[in-house]
Amino acid sequence: MSELLIPLTTTGVPFNLIEPIVAKCSRTGIKDVSERKDYVFVLANDSGQHHDLQGYGAVLTDVSLTASKARTDMASLPGVHSLKVANHVSDGDIVVMYPSGFVRTLYRVNSKNNVIFSTDRCNSNCVMCSQPPKKIDDSYLVEQNLKMISLIDPKPEFIGISGGEPTLLKDDLFRIMSALKVHLPNTFVNMLTNGRMFFYSDFADKYAAVEHPRFRAAIPLYSDIPDEHDFVVQSKGAFVQTMRGLYNLGELGQPIEIRVVLHKLTYRRLPQLAEFIYKNLPFAAHIAFMGMEIMGYVKKNLDLLWIDPVDYQEELYQAVAYLNAHEMNVSIYNHQLCVLKKVLWPFSRKSISDFKNIYLDECANCNVLEKCGGLFKSAHTIHSKYIKAISS
Repeated sequence: MSELLIPLTTTGVPFNLIEPIVAKCSRTGIKDVSERKDYVFVLANDSGQHHDLQGYGAVLTDVSLTASKARTDMASLPGVHSLKVANHVSDGDIVVMYPSGFVRTLYRVNSKNNVIFSTDRCNSNCVMCSQPPKKIDDSYLVEQNLKMISLIDPKPEFIGISGGEPTLLKDDLFRIMSALKVHLPNTFVNMLTNGRMFFYSDFADKYAAVEHPRFRAAIPLYSDIPDEHDFVVQSKGAFVQTMRGLYNLGELGQPIEIRVVLHKLTYRRLPQLAEFIYKNLPFAAHIAFMGMEIMGYVKKNLDLLWIDPVDYQEELYQAVAYLNAHEMNVSIYNHQLCVLKKVLWPFSRKSISDFKNIYLDECANCNVLEKCGGLFKSAHTIHSKYIKAISS
């Protein structure tokens, strides 16, 4: 199995760390002392030389504080020492350090897959949710995300927002949107949301009033039959809320994407769903048909949900062909080229985030490997039995 995985977390021993600190990483050092306050100096594989740490906001190191020859300077700063991993962060990455010694990478400067994680809370409970919701107070994430946004430089082409359900932040979501508008005005933002809060006209109005020029809501629609959609979402009335939310956004001129997760419960009506989308949501900017990630509730409900992607190729083809023929922008996410009909290859996108993307050993000799999106790490034991190297 070939992995392209990048660690996003590490742990160590905290010192002088009373509250969480969000800071940008520097491994090579910032010459101007006055510019160091928002930086954490990263000391990995310490050779024992003295480091000028004046002005830095914090320190991260994989060596023991008691063993480091820079311990005098370090001891005056907050930070985490004895990290299990330290060389995974690059200059410009943004991390949050917790008083427990837990360190999470929030933003990676060399990645195109950065996501603002908004909350673990959700008002749906989808049967195939890869990250099941939690009933917790994680409102502290708002200030962390606002700080992170202010530190991002250079400006990326794309950033996502996910959860949980971001719209549950209510007015705090608009603060995040406004910060993105100010600090990253040319960055395209795609927010994953179930869309149900847009049912409320006042919420939709406030969302539109931010006037972010490059912000899109990606909203799932699992069936053209309300009861089927509601069963997948595990919430009665969700279909009606979602559809009204979509119409409210459409009336306000807000860009939307429709997302359809493919599984055994709903694949048979993909052609009918495609027709429903065209006739009822012609203003959708993009439609994405998505393979499942074998995580969270999918593992629990595998017998209910799992179907080999090869077995729904005809329904998927009919849906994609219909939307494409009607000049709608359509894509296929999270699929391997070898399981797709060749006629669908032009619609396939390399959509799996780099920190959870793998290829099987079988893929090494494939002639179209560079064009294939591979698999989720979670699919290494559960995947299509038809995955094979393509020789022509």
